[in-house]
Amino acid sequence: MKFITFFGTASLAVTAFAQNPSPSVSPSPGKRAFTFEDMMALIRVAEPVPAPDGKWVVFSAQEVDLEANTRKSHLWVVPVEGGTARRLSASPNEEERPRFSPDGKRLIFTSKATEPSQIWMCQFDSINGTLTGQPHQVTNLSTGADGGIWSPDGKSIVFVSAVYPDCPDDACNKKRDEERSKNKVKAKIFNHLLYRHWNAFTEFKRSHLFVIPAASGVAAFVSNAESDKQAPGPSASTTPRDLTPGDHDVPPFHLGGADMYDISPDGQELAYTSNIDEVEANSTNNEIFIVPISGGPAKKISTSPGSDVRPRYSPNGSSLVWTSMARGGYESDHSALFIYDRKSGDLRELTRGFDRSIFTFTWAPDSSALFFTAQDHGTSPIWEMPLEGDEPVEVARLHADDLVFGRQHQLYFSRVSATAPNEIARIDVSGIRNNSSSAQAAAVTYMNEARLSEIAMQPLESFTFRGAENAEVQGFLIKPPNFDQKQKYPLKFLIHGGPEGAWGDSWSYRWNAELFAANGYVVVMINPRGSTGYGQKFTDGINGDWGGKPYLDLMKGLDYVEKTYPFIDKNREAALGASYGAYMANWILGHTNRFRCIVSHDGMFNAESAYGTTEELWFNEWEFKGPPWTNRELYRKWSPHEYAKEFKTPTLVVHGQLDYSLDVSQGFDLFTTLQRLKVPSRMLYFPDEGHWVLKPQNSRLWYKTVNDWVDQWTAPK
Repeated sequence: MKFITFFGTASLAVTAFAQNPSPSVSPSPGKRAFTFEDMMALIRVAEPVPAPDGKWVVFSAQEVDLEANTRKSHLWVVPVEGGTARRLSASPNEEERPRFSPDGKRLIFTSKATEPSQIWMCQFDSINGTLTGQPHQVTNLSTGADGGIWSPDGKSIVFVSAVYPDCPDDACNKKRDEERSKNKVKAKIFNHLLYRHWNAFTEFKRSHLFVIPAASGVAAFVSNAESDKQAPGPSASTTPRDLTPGDHDVPPFHLGGADMYDISPDGQELAYTSNIDEVEANSTNNEIFIVPISGGPAKKISTSPGSDVRPRYSPNGSSLVWTSMARGGYESDHSALFIYDRKSGDLRELTRGFDRSIFTFTWAPDSSALFFTAQDHGTSPIWEMPLEGDEPVEVARLHADDLVFGRQHQLYFSRVSATAPNEIARIDVSGIRNNSSSAQAAAVTYMNEARLSEIAMQPLESFTFRGAENAEVQGFLIKPPNFDQKQKYPLKFLIHGGPEGAWGDSWSYRWNAELFAANGYVVVMINPRGSTGYGQKFTDGINGDWGGKPYLDLMKGLDYVEKTYPFIDKNREAALGASYGAYMANWILGHTNRFRCIVSHDGMFNAESAYGTTEELWFNEWEFKGPPWTNRELYRKWSPHEYAKEFKTPTLVVHGQLDYSLDVSQGFDLFTTLQRLKVPSRMLYFPDEGHWVLKPQNSRLWYKTVNDWVDQWTAPK
């Protein structure tokens, strides 16, 4: 279900109260307080793509036009040693996901010059770091194309397109789409699960991997003085070939991150992730398959009953590595690195004994080791795992993602913190590998440095305390700008989603702790039982115990900060949560009156009815130990609606119509209950957003409404 802590907004206001502002806070001298408009003006940098010659790093970056209510991504380039980045093209078309050809002379990317988006190609001048010639369209499928990667031999391009599994060609897909669009009857007939997912109905399509000769794009390059324009129309004369036909998704649904497929160094084989053995609504049992790039029957090579994802070939071609979980139906099981010997077929766990889940990873250029990130106590450090080693070695302690090697031991990655959004950085790992020095990160991009230098932000502070069963629990605190130790400040108590997630030294546009602190609040964030980065036992501590140990951890954490930090006004505290965090906000409603107000966004209110309206049944069945008809007592025990008679705290309810993980009926049910009980309440209904708020002006409305609600109830009396 991916109960992630993100929010949305809309407006259905009920019950008006006098508006009392929170205490005004003056920023540090020469700097100003962080605003929503500042946050929207920040450039959102995507993953690094180093050029093969070691001179340039290309990346896409998204910019927000708040008044136009749009977010657009364009391609940028920066020297590998860092410096001033510049746009690669002046094209107004949205472009993203650049990938270099193995020789570095060409660049493919996804462009929205057409609708739907397609794969485009352009020549790249490595001397000047510029595009040359006229970008040309490589694919022309009616179903669109995305996710393009080059084969290491430079002969093929593999990409993703969502098609009707029973259609033999694109003409069939196009006809089917046109018929559905023109049909005045919009009813749908479902024969199986999953009929909708995340924020959309599936429309009976499946994502498949296609391959097309790279030469089909090269042949169409045209010399043109206006090289920043994209020529309309397809260049490919060769029809893309479906490598993964059938009624299954390749790759399966995932919320961003690394690709779920890879091509062997000789360009002859494709490895990919799919779930074809189970009903996707019931299981997370993804598997790894291989198939000849020329087409043919696929072969399953993974063996775990849990989720196996993100295969990556070693540079020398001898091995495949992927991340694997042991327990099916559990999206937050321990994720380990497994290595498969392509010659012998032997499979072994590479990170045995390492009690942290692996996120992004990449091969060392000489195939001797893997470098990966793994959450640990609010950070996401980089680690090295030698193939012949016994345990991983920490390379750098920071919050990293999107690892990729350039030349000469240069490891590039995305770096983020609580006070700054994503930027590209690099480290030279040669010293680490020679045990001669620690790795020092060097900045490559400075896309937001100028704007952030004008803003007053307080650093993230860590603390620990004893939670339920005397377990050590970590929390974080952010003070308001121009903090004065002698003053008393109201508190915003943020509760993360997941539930298997974590707060830490990272950035969010949907749930920004610095922005919540900016108007005069201390922000406190606790990582209770169920949080990631503290070992699998700690994460598993929430299973079947949603309102138990996690609730006690949170309340004991709040007790700790009230006793430890005298500047917190314990009589002016607000609890805010989304997804699982909103479940916990709803649980708090029935179990304590210590908060002056609550914000509950996209949360579970009735555990039994939530089961029948969600799309990922395996989530509820794992967390509540089975479906309701086999374990109704546990569903009712941990269902917030069962404790409605205790509700007294003023509550803002927020829900999105397109949230199919936690159906909007959960929000309506909660709001109706609050109104019937005459508890001061308001509902923000968002008809055009799902679990997350993505439209800029919707996000502005959400932040204003949430902050106004908290200000209203935490103002001094």
